[in-house]
Amino acid sequence: MSNTRIRKSAAVLISGSGTNLQSFINKMQSGELDLDIAVVLSNKPNAPGIERAKKARIPVECVEHGDYANRELFDAALNNTLDRYTPDLVILAGFMRILTPVFIEHFEGRVLNIHPSLLPKYPGLDTHRRAIDADDEWAGSTVHFATRELDGGPRIIQGRVRVETDDTPNILAARVLEVEHQIYPMAAALYTTGRLKYRGGAAYLDGNKLKEPIQFS
Repeated sequence: MSNTRIRKSAAVLISGSGTNLQSFINKMQSGELDLDIAVVLSNKPNAPGIERAKKARIPVECVEHGDYANRELFDAALNNTLDRYTPDLVILAGFMRILTPVFIEHFEGRVLNIHPSLLPKYPGLDTHRRAIDADDEWAGSTVHFATRELDGGPRIIQGRVRVETDDTPNILAARVLEVEHQIYPMAAALYTTGRLKYRGGAAYLDGNKLKEPIQFS
């Protein structure tokens, strides 16, 4: 009997430049990440990240949110499109839409998101400005399972960077993004190897409930 493990597949959702998408492509091409990206889906037909996908010969789909009367209909269209590719994992990589239960429940326990703050601090927007204004010592990013609660799903891994006295939101964001490119593929690797699971509204690593996220710095 063969013990060859079947490689997991992912759908990556983007809205913009796709730098996190590129970090996955780079890790896959170097052999550091055992994952196939089955499809890249964008809600914007001119998103620069689409060219990254095409260069890597990854299928691309575009589902424009403006074509649908409400979020629920848009999310149903996302489901129908992604189901054709049967992804094991859905990776939100700068997908700038708030997803409804229509989507989240369809892929429950299989959706990863990355948020540019040390959650639970600063859910939502303008996270780097908020960290600077609060005189925080540390900023960073958090990979978590996506749930109904915006930026509130079980945390998996966090990467931290020190906030410098001369930081602007853009300067800080650039350093945080470098960390994102490390921790997001790491979280995906934990999932695709079976070490990371979602169960009962919580994240489990190697069978143990993650009470606090893994720390990377």
